[in-house]
Amino acid sequence: MSVDIRQANDRKTMNDFIAFPRALYKGSKEYIPDLDSDVRNFFDPKKNDSLRYARIQPFVAYRDGVCVGRVAALISNRANTKWNRKSVRFTYLDFIDDYEVSSELLEAVERWGKKQGMKVCEGPLGITDFDKEGMLIEDFHLGGGTMEFWNYPYYVEHMRRAGYDKAVDWLQVRVKVPQEVPAKYARVAALSKEMFGLRVVKATKKMILKEGWGQRLFKLFNEAFAPLYGTSVFSNDQVDNYMKQYVPLLDLELVPFILNDKDEIVGAAVTVRDLSPALNKTHGQLLPLGWYHLAKALIMKKAEKAQLMLIAVRPDMQGLGLNALIFDDLIPIYNRIGIKWCETNPQLESNVKELSQWKPLNPEMVKRRRCWQKEMK
Repeated sequence: MSVDIRQANDRKTMNDFIAFPRALYKGSKEYIPDLDSDVRNFFDPKKNDSLRYARIQPFVAYRDGVCVGRVAALISNRANTKWNRKSVRFTYLDFIDDYEVSSELLEAVERWGKKQGMKVCEGPLGITDFDKEGMLIEDFHLGGGTMEFWNYPYYVEHMRRAGYDKAVDWLQVRVKVPQEVPAKYARVAALSKEMFGLRVVKATKKMILKEGWGQRLFKLFNEAFAPLYGTSVFSNDQVDNYMKQYVPLLDLELVPFILNDKDEIVGAAVTVRDLSPALNKTHGQLLPLGWYHLAKALIMKKAEKAQLMLIAVRPDMQGLGLNALIFDDLIPIYNRIGIKWCETNPQLESNVKELSQWKPLNPEMVKRRRCWQKEMK
């Protein structure tokens, strides 16, 4: 039977879009589900302020009335303007191991993009750099995380057969937490404090949400991440949305801010205890007991793994030891609370400055993932 591609514009098709991964990845220990509510909110302009700056269309694939795949097409107006591109992006791409299904889904994205004047199709990419991005192409056995896609190995050949090539790759850095701060970090951290008047500060939720620290932090993100592939500037309303969504979940002891002698935020790191085991138990649903597993993980705080979501350093301060200050602060805390190892979010393989900072910790570079691209004719 042929594949039927439908726009997911009503409740039934959106429910199928959200539920499909549960069937596709049933029995997989590596796959970490999104919460159904998070996926639904991603497509809701009332819940996702980023949609003010983007156009989006989800699609679902059926065969004999059964859902066999999904994808979302989107156009990030801000990113296209910044990078002078006419790009349609795809995200939430999942499909059974059938070339007709995968090609029909990708062609649906391409047709939708071409109707709006786009010339290139690329992904997986979200609206902003805070959305999940990249298709896993190596180390499938290591499993996924809360802020990254996991997919079956067969996806890679499907993309190649559909005519897609590499745009960029990301890597993730995995390190064991040492018992002591490496001597190099300790020495550089002390010099940075002395020479540049830097200090590490921990903010309160009130400071972040009510006293402007959140906006200042995202100003730093905009400056630090500006050169990175596909990024766009965060607006004030996007910042407010992210703060309301994520700050209540953070343990701010794990979020060091670096201030200079003018009280400017010149560096910061956002790290969290790993919630992947709890998310796995939810199967993507808060009810009936999913909320309990997440609440238990947040309250008990017994994870042995930390997720290093991001490290940002103001461009004029890069290379001056701020990363050492961050590690000098976090390593003793990790040891005290039982964190044994850490893994970063995806880092661009071309971001040599970011990747090289981990050398004193004997890092593993793992879970290569790819943004694919195709010139549309």
